Amino acid sequence: MQTMPAHAAHHNDREIETLEEFDATVSARGSLAGFRVQAVDLTDRTRELLGTDTAGAVFLGCPMREEAAAKIGKDGALVFPPVPGLPFDPYRGLVYSPDELFASLADGYETTPDARAYAWFQQTKADGDIYASMLRAVHDDSVSDALDELLSGARVVGVMGGHAMRRGTEAYAGAARLGRELTRAGFTVATGGGPGAMEAANLGAYAAPYDDEMLADAFQVLAKAPGFTPSITDWAAAAFEVRTRWPKGGRSVGIPTWFYGHEPPNPFASHIAKYFANATREDGLLARSNAGVVFLPGAAGTVQEIFDNATPNYYESRGEPTPMVLVDRAHWTEKLPTWPLLQSLARDRSMESRIALVDRIEEVPEALKRLGG
Repeated sequence: MQTMPAHAAHHNDREIETLEEFDATVSARGSLAGFRVQAVDLTDRTRELLGTDTAGAVFLGCPMREEAAAKIGKDGALVFPPVPGLPFDPYRGLVYSPDELFASLADGYETTPDARAYAWFQQTKADGDIYASMLRAVHDDSVSDALDELLSGARVVGVMGGHAMRRGTEAYAGAARLGRELTRAGFTVATGGGPGAMEAANLGAYAAPYDDEMLADAFQVLAKAPGFTPSITDWAAAAFEVRTRWPKGGRSVGIPTWFYGHEPPNPFASHIAKYFANATREDGLLARSNAGVVFLPGAAGTVQEIFDNATPNYYESRGEPTPMVLVDRAHWTEKLPTWPLLQSLARDRSMESRIALVDRIEEVPEALKRLGG
């Protein structure tokens, strides 16, 4: 059922992202020449660094003792030291986990690393500081690299939908059932990582190993805090209560942004690739949805995503067109008549056989299978 490969199976074999990988490389090769070591704390590896060739290696944000730094500098290695006083690590080797972003939630959401990174972003964005914008760019590039490694070999289905959908509604329950069905069908669900429809799809993926009763009970727990306003703390705490009662849920990916800082990431995505630049995040989410994208009823943002996705399918700029499934006939033909325009665009092009409009969420997995050919 789970298709997301374990980390490190596929990443660039010149990259070292954990202490275990560092130790294994040093003992197996006796050399770090040409390697990239990313955000690994090497404070207790002075002996190894002093006794190992590091010519041409690059150390990105790795804490280490002065004598080790001096020696590897003489070897010709490049050392980018950790940046003090930041609420995030720009050189990180892995994507985030919900526990990492929501650490210290018990003291209020504003104390969490997620909220602190947003506050830093707001402040430095206003200053227009080149140093801060460089750190944001390095961070986002590191996250993209980690996300590619995480998703290598996975069949990813993007689920798009608005943040306004509230817990406790039938629409929310439907989006959760969709995430569960897709995960059970062997897909990796990827969403924009925020509240509403995005959270529901990640919750469904989380619920995939469990029975119907678990999902019904989870809906009840979550309905106590139906939205992320007025209190993000209460909203997130309800999600962690579900995760504590039913541990070891299915895996999925959330790809949120600090650009919309009022909108917290949801804790049901097992892996969170959070970005400062919203444009990088939007494009990256759609580009990585290699097994298709499902569009639930949404407003302006979802309409934009439909055509962001249709454009590379139209020009085949990313290769063969990928499936696009729009859910809710009335919404996409009457309320926001996006479907007729999409059909007109697709006419006589290879993407024509890759688009579908369905009425019910239950029809989505079958439609994806059919369109995927």
